[in-house]
Amino acid sequence: MDHHLTPLDVTQLANWKALTEHREAMSTFSMRAAFASDSQRFQRFSLYACGLMLDFSKNLITEQTLELLVKLAEEAQLGDAISAMFNGQVINASEQRPVLHTALRRPVGDKVFVAGKNIMPDVHQVLQQMTDLVTRLHNGLWRGYSEKVITDVVNIGIGGSFLGPQLVSEALLPFAQKGVRCHYLANVDGSEFRELVSKLSAETTLFIVSSKSFSTLETLKNAQAARAWYLAQGGSEAELHRHFIAVSSNVAAAKAFGIREENVLPMWDWVGGRYSLWSAIGLPIAMSIGISNFKEMLSGAYAMDQHFQSAPFARNIPVLLALLGVWYGDFWGARSQAILPYDYYLRNITDHLQQLDMESNGKSVRQDGSPITAGTGPVIWGGVGCNGQHAYHQLLHQGSQLIPADFIVPVSSYNPVADHHQWLYANCLSQSQALMLGKTRDEAEAELRGKGLPESEVQRLAPHKVVPGNRPSNTLVL
Repeated sequence: MDHHLTPLDVTQLANWKALTEHREAMSTFSMRAAFASDSQRFQRFSLYACGLMLDFSKNLITEQTLELLVKLAEEAQLGDAISAMFNGQVINASEQRPVLHTALRRPVGDKVFVAGKNIMPDVHQVLQQMTDLVTRLHNGLWRGYSEKVITDVVNIGIGGSFLGPQLVSEALLPFAQKGVRCHYLANVDGSEFRELVSKLSAETTLFIVSSKSFSTLETLKNAQAARAWYLAQGGSEAELHRHFIAVSSNVAAAKAFGIREENVLPMWDWVGGRYSLWSAIGLPIAMSIGISNFKEMLSGAYAMDQHFQSAPFARNIPVLLALLGVWYGDFWGARSQAILPYDYYLRNITDHLQQLDMESNGKSVRQDGSPITAGTGPVIWGGVGCNGQHAYHQLLHQGSQLIPADFIVPVSSYNPVADHHQWLYANCLSQSQALMLGKTRDEAEAELRGKGLPESEVQRLAPHKVVPGNRPSNTLVL
């Protein structure tokens, strides 16, 4: 058994005990006071890497908190675990395999070995296969049964074969090429199928069936429905191969369905479904935004991989976000985390993060099957900014639960409409500020008196206007 699979009870580590004591000492900590007494707090608790800026100054933390959290990560051998993942060691214990979606983003000259075989040539061979398919599609060389060019690509898949690609193709819609539209079909509910195909024409639609086994119930049912629809619309069996391709390990089943072998792209056991958008599962993304933009995206992910591996933990964006999650979940009793994107194109990021986080951290046992003693992970929820301010932000500000929030906001908009983006950006910042500052009874009363209300009304309304503040959030600026 690999050394890193030996169960480690983090709650018994020295720094866990130190953090427990530190949490007691922090129970009177006031962010408002911390900002007032330290003009450098923002500079001290913000980071820049890979074109992102993380402001984590509005958290229930001091320099000491950060130090203890970093020491905990070191004591729990996080560095070894990161190396083990990138080197292709078997870290997925239940399925006995490596977790190598990071290899999909590495340059062609790198070497990564799985069972003694360098997998990098395979990775780049599939990227070449994707390049050929996308180039043919965008140059009008891939045509449907009536010789019309393809205008719509429908990805049929569920879970990891759907959530990641859907998020990214929506997020990068401003980069869409050549009028190719991207659609997703996941649910086995017939209403979803009917709504989608009512907007499409069979002669200009290409279906991608994404299923490792080619036997996932929902995906197979939808693929069969798509095939029946294509035939009913006037397509023929003989020309079926022009309208269906597959991403699957089961070439035989795909061929039996009517897909040509050269149009079946492989999936590998060492890529988990929820991390697979970087592989051939990302084909619909590439067909939307073009292969050069897809490769730019891979290189951006590679840059973040490098940062994750090399930056010291105290200056490492993914590590810090994870440690803050442990701090609130295990030491402050937080049960959920809000993800609040102030960007329409990122409206489905919560769905993807729910899978990444809740499917990854959803088991109550360790790698070797023994029960865990720490928390599993929070319920991830949220939604697009501004809309939430007129709905559930009320509970974030004034409710009795501690719910850490991550605000995500772009510096500029792809679609500037008058002064809308300035207002959007200002809304985002003011929400995180209000969560942190709150509003005291005195401030609430002064505000009401300022509106000219009689003192009896001021006293009646003031309790409803008090906001406790001291609520933690991160701001991730793109």
